[in-house]
This record gives sequence, C-alpha cells and structure tokens, in this order.
Amino acid sequence: MCNGAILPKLLAFTLPLMCSSVLQLLFNAADIIVVGNFAGDTALAAVGSNTALINLLTNFFLGLSIGANVLVARFYGAKAEEDVSDTVHTAMLLSVFSGIILTVVGCIGARQILIWMQTPEDVLPLATTYLRIYFIGMTSMMVYNFGSAILRAVGDTKRPLYYLSAAGVINIGLNLLFVIVFRMSVAGVALATVISETISASLVIRCMMKEKGSIRLTPSKLRIHPKRFAEILRIGLPASLQGVIFAISNVIIQSSVNSFGSTVVAGNSAASNIEGFVYVSMNSFYQGTISFTSQNVGAGKYERVNKILFTAQACVIVTGLVLGNLAVFFGPDLLGFYTRSAAVKAAGMNRLKIICTVYALCGIMDVMVGSLRGLGYSVMPTIVSLIGACGLRLLWIFTFFRIYEQFHTPQSLYLTYPVSWIITICAHVVCFVIVRRRISRRLKTQSMAQ
Repeated sequence: MCNGAILPKLLAFTLPLMCSSVLQLLFNAADIIVVGNFAGDTALAAVGSNTALINLLTNFFLGLSIGANVLVARFYGAKAEEDVSDTVHTAMLLSVFSGIILTVVGCIGARQILIWMQTPEDVLPLATTYLRIYFIGMTSMMVYNFGSAILRAVGDTKRPLYYLSAAGVINIGLNLLFVIVFRMSVAGVALATVISETISASLVIRCMMKEKGSIRLTPSKLRIHPKRFAEILRIGLPASLQGVIFAISNVIIQSSVNSFGSTVVAGNSAASNIEGFVYVSMNSFYQGTISFTSQNVGAGKYERVNKILFTAQACVIVTGLVLGNLAVFFGPDLLGFYTRSAAVKAAGMNRLKIICTVYALCGIMDVMVGSLRGLGYSVMPTIVSLIGACGLRLLWIFTFFRIYEQFHTPQSLYLTYPVSWIITICAHVVCFVIVRRRISRRLKTQSMAQ
C-alpha cells in the first residue's frame, strides 16, 4: 500500500472487500427474499423492520473494529511487529466480550425496544422472535468482523471473501430448508443466519491461528493490553458513537415509517435491502481509504495521502452513480424478488427513486471520513457527521414532518438523506483542508528541528 501506483492496488484491495460485503448483506437479503415469497408480507415486514434496530445495537462495537484496523495498519506499515501482535490479541478478545454483551441486551430487550419503535401489532410477535434468535449469533458476528478488519489492515481481503462465500451458500440453503420444508418462518431464517455466521467466524479464527508473523492469533496470548485497548478506544470510540447515533436516527426514521402501516414498512424494507448492496459497494472504498492512509502514515509517506483520497473519491463516485441508478432502473424487477404485492413494490420504488439516484453523495461523504480517520483524526469527522447528517434528519422529523400534514409522507422522510449528505460533505472538505495544513506545519517544524 505504500509504494507504486495507487489505483490498481486500491482496486485489488477493494474488489474482494466489496464482494465480501455484498455476501454478508446477502445473509439478510436471503432472509427477506425467502420469507417474502414463502411466508408472506407480514413476515417480510417483521424481518425488514429489524434492520435499523440491529444496526443500532451492533454499530457501537463494530466501530471499535475500525480502531483495530487503523492501529494494525499503522504498526504494520511501521514494521512494529510486537505492537501489531498486542493489538490483534486485544481486539479479538474485545470482539468476544462485545458479542456476549449484545446477546444479553438483544435477547432481553427485543420486544420492548420494538414496541418503542411503534412496530405494527401484526408484525410485533414475528419481529421479536427473529430479533432474539438473531442476537444469539452476535459473538460470531463480532469475531468475524474484528478478524476481517485485522486481515484488511495488512492488505488481505481475499480470504474473508472465500469464507463468506462458503457461509453464504450454507445460509441460503438453510433458509430454504427451514422455511419451505420445516415451515419455521422468521425463526428459520434467523437460525440459518446464526449458523452461517458461526461458520464464517470459525474460518477466520482458523486462518489467523495458522497465519505467520505478527498477526498470528495465539489463544494463550489473548489478553487486554491496556495501552493498545486505550488506542483502539481513542480511534474507534468516535466511530462507534457516530455509528450508534446514525443508527438512532435511522431507528427514529424507521419508527416514522412504521406509522404508515405494514405495506409501507414491507416496501421500505425491501428497498432498503436493495440500497444496501449499493452502499456496501461504495463503503469498500471507505475501508480502503482507511487502510491505505493508515499504512502510509505509519511509513511516514504523507505525500501519498491526497492521491489516495482523490483516487478513492473517483472510484466511489463512479460506483455510486452506476449501481445506484441501475437499482432504480431495475427496481420493479428487483423488488419482485422480495414480494408479489403491487402495493409493496410501489412503496419500495418511492424510496429507491429518491435515495439511489444520488447515492454517490453518501459514498463521497464516507470516503472523506475514511481519509480523516486514517490520518488519526477520528473525533472531528464524528462531530461533523452527527451534526450535519443525524442532526438535520432528526430536526426535520421532530418539526415539519410531525407538525405539518403536507410533510407527513414517506417521501418527505426519504428526502432528508440527500440533503444531509450534501451539507455534511462540504463540512468534511473544510475539515480535511485544515487537518492537512496542520500536518504540513508539524512536519515542516520537525524537519527544521532536525
């Protein structure tokens, strides 16, 4: 990552990561497609309405994996092998603790949280069942995500792809078996997801235990190294808080969507799932920006940071424009995989037309954040994102959306996304310019002192 042309290396890094993210999203997509076609629209709404809540409860700990990724990449670039090893073992033990906490919270609080989200009465029992079973597999999910973040930090995005491919095939097969043959409805798809996530986590652990060098995982060395833990928190905690508050805003938006009834909820769920494939494709360039920037900072090659940012932005813009507008063009056909209901398809298209046509804006925003975090500035982009994105959405919901009848529509909710993206991008660009000038002055001072 620290030498040669950036574009071919960035693409070689991000394409397997993109495929991995798409496969991981297929876990949830397979759930929604199977229940939508074989268990009905109520089951579809039950599974889909859980997405925002699952993200809320998991984003805090997944944000910490970003801290692990940045640290491992930086130490790896600086060839500090002992620091890499300490970070790896701290992060993997942290992933286990994170999963246990999520399982307890998710299983105990599932029904009450769904009630607070105004989940429709006809959807609530199935949604609760799905959520409780899903959270049994949280430890596996955390272990896989932390493990794959560590592998990404050293440039390995291919093996996580292979492991997810195997687990994804098993997930789809089990979905069909549990729902069609055993008639288990949402319980069946949740159980299939738990099993498949456990398989992918086991494969990542096996890979890391057989690895040579500083990222080798040795069970006897698993412990929380206070200094590395503090550094993971310093970088990852702002990302965690941003993810949580973003998820809270999405939960509030989901609660507002729930107020329109199960048909709109089902359409919104299906459309959100389709959007997810576009988002994770763009998000791979965010992950690539973090890893590439962190390694080059560790190696002291600050002159490559701007080139990495511009290259990643060009890639994410093309990806967002092409995939986003293809999702809209083929929207009716894609929604047909999830439901046979014309009303549900129409509700889904309302969302796709507003969000996916300009989804590249979201990618631009995320890549700016990735560059700042790779430079070691995690608090600044978090504050900007919270005010510029979440704050504006919540302000709209609690004012115009709830007060004025003409704004109380699904379309009004969806429009808050592109507006908030544009404002937040502008703020991130200003922050990046300030940070680069600050770093340049520091490097110049150090050079003069030498």
